Amino acid sequence: MAGNTTAGAKAQLYDAFAASGKALASGKRLELLDLLAQGERTVDALAKAAGLNLTTASAHLQTLKQAGFVATRREGVRIHYRLAGDDVAELFALLCKVAERHQAAVPAARDAYLGEDDGAEVTREALTSRIEAGDVVVLDVRPAEEYLAGHIPGAVSIPVDELADRIDELPEHTEIVVYCRGEYCVLAHDAVRLLNDRGRRAIRLNDGMLEWRLSRMPVDAEEPA
Repeated sequence: MAGNTTAGAKAQLYDAFAASGKALASGKRLELLDLLAQGERTVDALAKAAGLNLTTASAHLQTLKQAGFVATRREGVRIHYRLAGDDVAELFALLCKVAERHQAAVPAARDAYLGEDDGAEVTREALTSRIEAGDVVVLDVRPAEEYLAGHIPGAVSIPVDELADRIDELPEHTEIVVYCRGEYCVLAHDAVRLLNDRGRRAIRLNDGMLEWRLSRMPVDAEEPA
């Protein structure tokens, strides 16, 4: 009898683990976690950023909440979502890397999304040294609200969809290091291609804000205007 009880308890434990896996079994839910790793957002903002209608976005967020991956706060009629902890961001980042290493379809899908290799990149450690030396401009091309929620100290904010019109705000003879949300974010790739096409010297940070935060690197944040 004790053996049956133990087996049943074990099954319940592994079923509880599996519930977390089921919550991650959606590309759109992973995309929502990626967005929330940049900072707190309303349901409306998440739906718009992920290309979802409000009903579908809310359903996905409820699934993530039931699994304990996200938390909420209410401000009037608005509900704001955030990651439940840094461990959720770590899980998301690790899942992406494990999938890239072990799932044959991922590298091809990654390359199709990010486009042709746009040249040189720099590590977090090397970028930190260059910032201290003052010989580089750091460019954040994420949406402004993500920059305000947290960015690399000293970084300039020009969202990628404004870059073509605002390129003159950047110095002509200093190398520009571009970053966006994370290693699998296309915004930095698009920005580097645009900058290089316009005659600027631009390279990418080899990952992005997600990995920067998880490495406990310094982060600045600003209050929205």
